[in-house]
Amino acid sequence: MAAITLADAEGLAAVSMRAVAGALGTGAGSLYRYLSSRDDLLDLMTDRAVGELRPYPEADGDWLDTMVLLGRRQLALFGAHPWLLDVIQRPSGVGPESLAWFDNCIRILQPVRCPVASKFEAIAMMTGVVSLFARRETAAGAFSLAGADLTAYPHLVAAFGQPSGPAPRADLVERTLRGLLTGLLLAGSTETG
Repeated sequence: MAAITLADAEGLAAVSMRAVAGALGTGAGSLYRYLSSRDDLLDLMTDRAVGELRPYPEADGDWLDTMVLLGRRQLALFGAHPWLLDVIQRPSGVGPESLAWFDNCIRILQPVRCPVASKFEAIAMMTGVVSLFARRETAAGAFSLAGADLTAYPHLVAAFGQPSGPAPRADLVERTLRGLLTGLLLAGSTETG
C-alpha cells in the first residue's frame, strides 16, 4: 500500500490524502471516493500492517511460549513500521486483520481458565508493554546518569554500589511478557495447561 510505504520512508506526518494520491498517480479527490478522511486511511494502514503478523503460530505447545512469540512478532512489526506506535494510541475502527489478531490470541489462551475479560486485558497489556519496548528501541540516545551528582540520592548510590549479579537467563522482553501474562491470567485460574 502506497500510504504504508510513504509512512515507512518519511514518517506518519508525511501521510496525507494528497501525498498518497500523488504516490498513486492520481488526485486527492479520487481517494475521497473510497475514504472519508485521513483517519480512515490510518485505520486501513494499521489493519494492513497488523496483517503482517500472519501466519499465526500453532497453539500446539505451551500457551505462554506462544504468546511470548506473538509479543516478539509485535515488537518486530513496530520496528518495521515505527509509525504504528503513534497510530495505536488513537481511537480507531477495528479492521478484519485486527479482529483476526485478537481471535488468534483468544484461541491460544483457550487452555487458561480465567474470565474472558482477563484475557482481553492481558492481550491489551501485552501490546502496550511491547509498544514501550519498541519506543525504547527507537528512542535517540540511552538513559544515562553519567556526570550526574548523586550525593543527594543515597539509595541510588547504594544501589549502584551493589554487584549486578549474574545475567538473567532470558532477556528483558521475555521476562516482562512472561511475568505480565502469568500475573494477569493465572491469578485465581484453575488450569494452566
